[in-house]
Amino acid sequence: MIHSFALHVADVDLLPDPLDPDQIVSGDPQVTGRVLWESPDGRRSRGVWQITPGVVTDTEADELFVVVSGRATVEVENGPTLEVGPGDVAVLREGDRTTWTVHETLRKVYAIDLGAV
Repeated sequence: MIHSFALHVADVDLLPDPLDPDQIVSGDPQVTGRVLWESPDGRRSRGVWQITPGVVTDTEADELFVVVSGRATVEVENGPTLEVGPGDVAVLREGDRTTWTVHETLRKVYAIDLGAV
């Protein structure tokens, strides 16, 4: 059983979450993260994620996130360019193809909902 909880995001210990080398455009970005909660069916998750400077590509899930620290430019293919930093909230749509240019190590808190099977 999962209970309600609160934590200080900066103190969350993160685990290595290696990128697929094909996602790296430039630099040597390193990703770490920690899932804080996941639904029994694995379709919804909440957690903390961090990436060091560099440029990477991704195909997004349906995600809402809040940046706790760091800065990045997120270019959505055929969509907007998002400049995100501490205190910013962003929403990405499932299937968005993105390019992340991480200027300063970015830590975010996220809520992901995967689409129907």
